[in-house]
Amino acid sequence: MNRMQQDFSNREQQPTRLNKYLSENGVCSRREADRLIEAGRVTVDGKPAVSGQKVLQHQQILVDGRGVTKETEMILLAVNKPRGIVCSSKSQGGDTTIEEFLHYPKRIYSIGRLDKDSEGLLLMTNNGEILNKIMRAGNFHEKEYLVEVNREFDEHFLRDMAEGVWLSELSVRTRPCRMERVDKRRFRIILTQGLNRQIRRMCSELGYRVVALRRERIMNIRLGHLKTGAWRKVTNTEMEELYDLIRDSRG
Repeated sequence: MNRMQQDFSNREQQPTRLNKYLSENGVCSRREADRLIEAGRVTVDGKPAVSGQKVLQHQQILVDGRGVTKETEMILLAVNKPRGIVCSSKSQGGDTTIEEFLHYPKRIYSIGRLDKDSEGLLLMTNNGEILNKIMRAGNFHEKEYLVEVNREFDEHFLRDMAEGVWLSELSVRTRPCRMERVDKRRFRIILTQGLNRQIRRMCSELGYRVVALRRERIMNIRLGHLKTGAWRKVTNTEMEELYDLIRDSRG
């Protein structure tokens, strides 16, 4: 058992905030758990749960009258998401969700999102703590993308992207990032934040349109030669390194 799996196992013996417990066991995010608790849809040992409540693994916890299954093994998958698949937990307008596409036998959810028109690396897990530590923008974890735009760009474009772009729709300036030219219309970009459709919005502000976008790396985990639509379990070596990277991260 590696350190990350051991850490996951050791938490069974400690009191855990109820919203965190629901997140770690694949029910929903912490924020959604708070909403369920406030709506009176969660009970602990037959009594209505309250916000901020702490629980132990042996207690009976129900959501809408259904028991929460304790996860004894942490799952972390690397998925090559195809275009046309959405990362939301519920389908909207008939779109296929990533959960429906994978048909994984246990409840898992994505760490961050790729929009419908984007493809590439997506991490899927049943561990809400890992999700929160990777996704929190304040932890400055890297994500790398290969991007193609609709026309040739110059060095001014690379510089402007790297220095940060004012996004008028969101009223925010993006963080400085790393840019590297691949050819006349393609570049690599490394971000430490994840604003909604950030790369597409950055390019649009500078007069370009993204025609292809693939995420190739999240922190130390790379897409590599994983085929489109395929998935693999994150290796023990990758998990050990990931554990070191998030050890001091806020969740």
